[in-house]
Amino acid sequence: MTITSTRYIATSSATNQSDIRFSPKPPPRTWSATEPPFKGYQAPPTDGYVQSSRNTAIVIDNGASLLRAGWSFDKSPRVAFPATVARYRDRKINRTVSYVGYNAFADATTRGQIRNAFEQGSSIVGNWDVMEGLLDYTFVSLGIAAEDGGVGRPIVMTEPVANLGYSRKTMTELLFECYSAPSIAFGIDSLFSYKYNKGRHGLVVSSSHTATHLIPVLDSKPILSSATRLNWGGFHGADYLLKLLRLKYPTFPGKLTEYQTEVMVRDHCYISQDYEKEMSSYLDWSGLEDRDHVIQYPFTEQIVIEKTEEELARIAERKREGGRRLQEQAAKMRLEKLVRKEQTLEYYKNLQEQLANQTKKEIKRLLDEDEFKDEAQLQRTIQDLEKSIRKARNKDVGGPENIEEVEPTFPLLDVADENLDEAGLKEKRHQRLMKSGYEARVRAKVEKELERARIAEEERLDDERRETNIQGWLEERRAARLTLLQRIKERDRLKADLGNRKSLASQMRMKTLANLASDQPDKKRRRGGDDDSFGANDDDWGVYRTVATGEHSDDEEEEDLGAGLKGVEAQLLKYDPSFNENNTLEAQTDWTQSLVHAFLRGPRPFDPESQQEAHQIHLNVERIRVPEVVFQPSIAGLDQAGIVDIAADIINQGLAKAQDRNGVLGDIFLTGGNTMFTGFDERLNRELRAVLPIEAPINLRKAKDPVIDAWRGAAQWAAGAESAQGFVTREEYQEKGSEYMKEHNLGNATAI
Repeated sequence: MTITSTRYIATSSATNQSDIRFSPKPPPRTWSATEPPFKGYQAPPTDGYVQSSRNTAIVIDNGASLLRAGWSFDKSPRVAFPATVARYRDRKINRTVSYVGYNAFADATTRGQIRNAFEQGSSIVGNWDVMEGLLDYTFVSLGIAAEDGGVGRPIVMTEPVANLGYSRKTMTELLFECYSAPSIAFGIDSLFSYKYNKGRHGLVVSSSHTATHLIPVLDSKPILSSATRLNWGGFHGADYLLKLLRLKYPTFPGKLTEYQTEVMVRDHCYISQDYEKEMSSYLDWSGLEDRDHVIQYPFTEQIVIEKTEEELARIAERKREGGRRLQEQAAKMRLEKLVRKEQTLEYYKNLQEQLANQTKKEIKRLLDEDEFKDEAQLQRTIQDLEKSIRKARNKDVGGPENIEEVEPTFPLLDVADENLDEAGLKEKRHQRLMKSGYEARVRAKVEKELERARIAEEERLDDERRETNIQGWLEERRAARLTLLQRIKERDRLKADLGNRKSLASQMRMKTLANLASDQPDKKRRRGGDDDSFGANDDDWGVYRTVATGEHSDDEEEEDLGAGLKGVEAQLLKYDPSFNENNTLEAQTDWTQSLVHAFLRGPRPFDPESQQEAHQIHLNVERIRVPEVVFQPSIAGLDQAGIVDIAADIINQGLAKAQDRNGVLGDIFLTGGNTMFTGFDERLNRELRAVLPIEAPINLRKAKDPVIDAWRGAAQWAAGAESAQGFVTREEYQEKGSEYMKEHNLGNATAI
């Protein structure tokens, strides 16, 4: 995996943080999310096979990320493609089709059938069917067309350090039996790269796609007994970044893939020279717009038709005019209603005056005509009308503002029942009810007064407790604030769960609604009978959403929690010197003061309605956290020593002679795509000097091309005379078996 990035260099600015937060910022620079490339059909070259002879070797760098192949006389590999194959049966043509390398990314169908030849996260071949497809494609791409069906050329193939015997044995059998190779040789990729860069004594640091190896080399011979492996490479870095982003954006609407995170690691990450110091200030507002890299995923923005200022002004004027007309109509209707009430009141008062000099029979007749049961009901109606008219006049006509409430009297309660007729008894029962209601209101008023007195007393006792034991009082306030914050968090979580149809809370509430809607709610449902279809249609869920967000559902609780929290925080602000405005919930939810906002959305405000911003990923602390694992594996939960400790242990413990140690320190060689992070060699050099003796001579260099030099070294070795002793011929394979291998200085079995 090739690493290219631009490192951010922090500027020493003394600008006020609050001014920086609110200062206008240019639009962020964005990088598009990268999809795997599809290169289409490419005609295989035949000139290489024509130029080759029977002694010209085919060189294959069998990497877990990319497979590179070419001829031993080439300067660079002719073909390079991912070690993946997509094989499935196409129903349209009724044939099994295979897509190899970049062709496997042709469409969604092929991408869904991709299989890798290697075990996940390792350089060990695990799928030999895929490996055979890769080799077929390799030889076809090189233009090999032997008449006997074999390749007819020697094969040199790279393998990882300490490759498994079974894996090498199976590969040997595949090359000899399936492709009729005349001879084959295996070698370690990092040692090929070291030889190509003219190394003899040194420490080879190879950090590739699947692992990091450190191999000491003396007199061109690797000391494999002292070689050490760190289980971390480019694949693990991409996978680690993928997990971090999924935790960071759990509801991200786009699809995060391993290939995309691999590109992010390659293009945006770098090695920090002082990780702890830089991490502690990475999200500071000063310069955050440069450190924060925005990855833009595809999105479809909602089109909102914007109106001109003239149109908006006309709409606002129409709304104001409509509001004025509605107010005038409402005032007119209220005035007409008031006039009708006054006329009705005058009529009832006249009726009451007529009843004063009438007989009982005439009184009953007059009351029945107006649908009154007795004179008491007429009197209550007159009182209600007078009260309603006074309120209306206060609102519209401007009557007296302060109306003294007259204490009601209940004279019939003191009269014995035997002294009252039927109408009197009804009125007495009515007055008893009225008296009960009046007394209840009086008691409620008294209870409110007592409650206010109780609150005042609690405040007085609280003040005394604060004055006598300020620390204990502050601990109580802090505990109360944490309790309120937890309740607010639980309330928000419950609201989010109720809005999600698949959440447990939503499903349980849906079952409750289904029971309420059932004709037999008490009947226990049994499996296989009386299926309930409530909730199967979208209309049912529409009713559920209405119930879930009904009126006055959480408003009162929200106001109580918010007001209580503000009260507690006001007390802490006043009396707790360690509690300031930045610690309040309001300040923490303010994006200009929120560290979480800077982590998730960078130094700019976030619009949740914008699809463009919703489909953005912000890389900030991940840019130094992911590559730092090579130096501090514990960051990713890896129970191994870092690359500096491993190198120091090899030099101090694995090499007994001072001459050997000085020779190794004189040439620390970096190879592999994972060493191409900006600042990798500077950081390794600085930390090695910190753990080694001060007089130790350290010379650190990087391969000319850390990615391609392994193949170039294998091609150079295959073209030289020294490689003749490293090949296993077909006759030796048939005589000694597939486990037979020859020793050479660049393989897993070295000549002594």
